[in-house]
Amino acid sequence: MWLIPSELSAVFAGITAILSKYGVKNANSNVATAVRTSVVLIFAWGIVFATGAYKTLSDIGAKSWIFLILSGAATGASWICYFKALSLGEVSKVAAVDKSSVVLSVLFALLLFPAERTMWWAKLLCLAAIATGSFLMADIRHGEEKSRFVWFVFAALSAVFAATTSLLAKIGIEDVDSNAATAIRTCIVFVTAWLIVICRGETKYVKELKGKDILFLILSGIATGASWICYYYAIQRGQVSIVVPIDKLSILITVLFSLVVFKEKLSLKAWIGLGLLVTGTVCMAVFT
Repeated sequence: MWLIPSELSAVFAGITAILSKYGVKNANSNVATAVRTSVVLIFAWGIVFATGAYKTLSDIGAKSWIFLILSGAATGASWICYFKALSLGEVSKVAAVDKSSVVLSVLFALLLFPAERTMWWAKLLCLAAIATGSFLMADIRHGEEKSRFVWFVFAALSAVFAATTSLLAKIGIEDVDSNAATAIRTCIVFVTAWLIVICRGETKYVKELKGKDILFLILSGIATGASWICYYYAIQRGQVSIVVPIDKLSILITVLFSLVVFKEKLSLKAWIGLGLLVTGTVCMAVFT
């Protein structure tokens, strides 16, 4: 049952990356993150009240609250870095580096959760293919010298924080309704994102957002909310080492749109990398 939500999460995440690229095209990346988070917050709490999950909030224990808060903070940090990377680099390359978070997520899951260690050797082989594919797709030797290293650093930081998010969330939602957990985490991301905007004195850029930018950020926020609902449902009921790789298949949608809409081009090395990434992910889901 949790495989389908994992796949839906990947679809919505792929759409999110494209809509986000449009949204940050002419906007400050931190402001774009904050606006998008505001939309996700409304969406997430709407789901909580629509499903009646709000009734379970009083039953959440201290341990779950701590890990959900930490997970939300890690997500906020990941988003800030991801949006910054998107504003500097090509969407296909940024997405490839960001998706490398699966490597860290699976390795940590194997170390921390005994239930994840089934077929561990096969998972490591698949992980090697995913890591190699992500590296080849990033192709950081190409592009302008000045911005090449900067976008990669932010994309890599996004991946590290994203991996941390998955593990903290797995612990935090153990005995919590997944919809309620998503909404709680979103509150933390919301506060983190707007604090960064305020502390950096970037609130002035909110007024500079154009109608088209706002529209794409709203659509991106809705897609993100839908992705999160599916993702954390799957995380709660399935294995992190399988759910996370499936979710990262969103890169297929992202790359397709980047080629058609943004006219980005993939080198032969990048195509080989995409093939390895997809093959490793599919094998992880099917054979382990």
